[in-house]
Amino acid sequence: MKHSTKYIGSAIAIVAASALALTGCASPSGSGSGSSGSSGALTPVKLQLQWFSQAQFAGYYAALKEGYYKDEGLDVTIVEGGADIVPQDALTSGDVDYAISWVPKVLGSIEQGAHITDVAQIFERSATTQISFKDKDITSPAELKGKKVGSWGYGNEWELFAGMQKDKVNVNDISLVQQAFDMNGFLSGDIDAAQAMTYNEYAQVLETTNPATGKLYQPDDLNVINWNDVGTAMLQDAIWADADRLKDDKAYGDTTVKFIKASIKGWVYARDNAQKAADIVTASGSQLGQSHQLWMTNEVNKLIWPSTDGVGMIDEKAWNQTVDIAKKTKNETGATIISADPPKDAYSNEYVKKALAELKDEGVDVMGTDFKPIEVTLKEGGK
Repeated sequence: MKHSTKYIGSAIAIVAASALALTGCASPSGSGSGSSGSSGALTPVKLQLQWFSQAQFAGYYAALKEGYYKDEGLDVTIVEGGADIVPQDALTSGDVDYAISWVPKVLGSIEQGAHITDVAQIFERSATTQISFKDKDITSPAELKGKKVGSWGYGNEWELFAGMQKDKVNVNDISLVQQAFDMNGFLSGDIDAAQAMTYNEYAQVLETTNPATGKLYQPDDLNVINWNDVGTAMLQDAIWADADRLKDDKAYGDTTVKFIKASIKGWVYARDNAQKAADIVTASGSQLGQSHQLWMTNEVNKLIWPSTDGVGMIDEKAWNQTVDIAKKTKNETGATIISADPPKDAYSNEYVKKALAELKDEGVDVMGTDFKPIEVTLKEGGK
């Protein structure tokens, strides 16, 4: 159920079991006012996800189901992540038109020659944490020293290592444990502090029965190190486009604005209709349980809302922080993600600004200033 891509050496590969493409065919639920392509032939568009269907991508599935892509004249196919599929590779090879991936993972690919652009930074905040049981008394990166610290590795470790190094803890000061894609090592005591995404692995722990009480574990049983609070958060899920096509093909640029616009409408829908959005993703074929899916929708909403400048806007400070960590933080082999700054066209706010302007003209709330997360009751096993 792990969501993220993996590095193998300097290359990146997604570990998964299969790939599946889903094509939009639902009729729109709204009026489609302001859309420029709601009649006539639709423009085919393929979106590559970085993992299986799950509520991490709820906005895209909602946009598909509610007809927002169709309102913009787009016939969107969502392609799930699968074995040996790297989102940015699928994009650069021309197999898809857009891809979802974490910024630090793509920075490595860009340095290796991929010419792609972050055109919409959907997740404003990082979801990566390091969790431990209260009796371990680990509340800061400094207290990881001498502990058994879990990491999936393969590109997911950089926020952890940056946080440790900020607190003068080197990788050789801990016992680094290769963490599996479940929380069994943590629950069995083999890992003192484990990596956990707020929307996935953290919930897996809370879906497990505490043998001491016979009831599910509770948040009060855990300490959480949040990299947003530490100051070493890195930008995660973004929409990536082909930089050469953006430069040379005006129609592709126009399609990019439409795609971003409809996708943001999907995320607005997920914000305002968390249960319905979770149900849409479940119906798409996701294997996650219903309570886990709703938890994930709610937690992902927290990463997006409230938005500082409008959903999708790339914040220069957050971008520079991600690049700085990617250049300076060393892993257990002494390697960094990149050795130099990425090119200027590694990100652009040009297209998302246009999309946001159209959405605002249509009266869509792209800020979510009054957003409040819902209460989600997890069930054993996430059922």
